[in-house]
Amino acid sequence: MDKLPQDPFMLFSYVNTQLRDVFASLDEFCKSADIDRAALEARLKEAGFEYNEEQNKFW
Repeated sequence: MDKLPQDPFMLFSYVNTQLRDVFASLDEFCKSADIDRAALEARLKEAGFEYNEEQNKFW
């Protein structure tokens, strides 16, 4: 996850933008970016964000 923004709010914004504009699911994003989904979700959860699969975004 070194390629991603380190600030949790910037990470939140970046990931949601990718999910909105490019990827149909979090799994697709993680596979494309070679990121561990569980680690990404845990990192964003620490900042208070959870993934909503139905809406394909963190909030």
